[in-house]
Amino acid sequence: MNTTSKPRVAVNGYGVIGKRVAGAVDRQDDMELVGVCDIGTDWRPRMATHKGFRLFGAGTEHVQAMRDAGLNVAGTLGDLLGAADLVVDCTPKGVASKNVDLYRKRGIKFIVQGGEKHDVTGHSFVAESNYDSTLDRDSTRVVSCNTTSIVRTLTALKRAGLLRRARGTLLRRATDPWESHKGGIMNTLVPEREIPSHQGPDAKSVDPGLDVITMAVKVPETLAHLHYWSVQMTRKAEKEEVLDAFRAVSRIALIRMDEGLTALNTVKELMIDLGRSYENLYEVALWSDMLRVEGDELFYAYMVDNQSIVIPETIDAIRALTATIRDARQSIAKTDKALGIGLIADAFARP
Repeated sequence: MNTTSKPRVAVNGYGVIGKRVAGAVDRQDDMELVGVCDIGTDWRPRMATHKGFRLFGAGTEHVQAMRDAGLNVAGTLGDLLGAADLVVDCTPKGVASKNVDLYRKRGIKFIVQGGEKHDVTGHSFVAESNYDSTLDRDSTRVVSCNTTSIVRTLTALKRAGLLRRARGTLLRRATDPWESHKGGIMNTLVPEREIPSHQGPDAKSVDPGLDVITMAVKVPETLAHLHYWSVQMTRKAEKEEVLDAFRAVSRIALIRMDEGLTALNTVKELMIDLGRSYENLYEVALWSDMLRVEGDELFYAYMVDNQSIVIPETIDAIRALTATIRDARQSIAKTDKALGIGLIADAFARP
């Protein structure tokens, strides 16, 4: 670690997740973004320099190609790592696992994203669940968007003493919106071929005590994922008690059908009206007026924005690995304030 109070953070990969992580790091007052690295020469790395971020190329050949394209490049990935205490790897699935040896040789802390296997770091992270076990580690893996939502919501029920077992069905968007012109599915549904789908076992990599099984199907849309959950509670409970458990988690936003938030697109439109960067929905958007309790059974549905839900988790993971804040609640509150998490609750607060 450098001798200054702020950890110096590098972002490797300036795509859908990388640009959001870089922007979020830049908004924190207790860490410093030292640069971003990529291999592209198109509009995306150009936007990084437009935002004032120092741009680096993965290798010398990438640096040259970027410079030939008129980009202002500060150096190679090696140069960037030399100026950083920690790197957040946001490269495409399978690439980060190949970068790990480099990070370890350089003695730099690192974070990989949920597209990589748990074994890459031996630790998987969701701030609400296992911040403490991440303190002072050399690395962690911020789990996928869907897994993050599962752990957040089930942890809320678990803390309230209400969770026995959970079974969920995931309607997964077909592709990222910016790539929807390249492919995806149309006029069909594509079931994930195994039950459980991978999200349930992945949630157990964060909290082995969870009794959770998931099923998933790809659907022909690109806005967000939609989850339906059936939960066996430990006892009979009233609806308001369940809602209070969810309200206790700042990154679960209770929304309502009767407020006109009746579909994924309307929630995304709300993000625009709230002034969220990139229309980011950092929270799990859970329909409170749809939620139903029947004795000790609980049923609910929520929306997951796979482009942004993991961004606050990544910020908290940076603090945990560098141990700049050792208390999970303090880090979560600080991240939430910087990213405007809580605006949905404020907008729909009822007298």
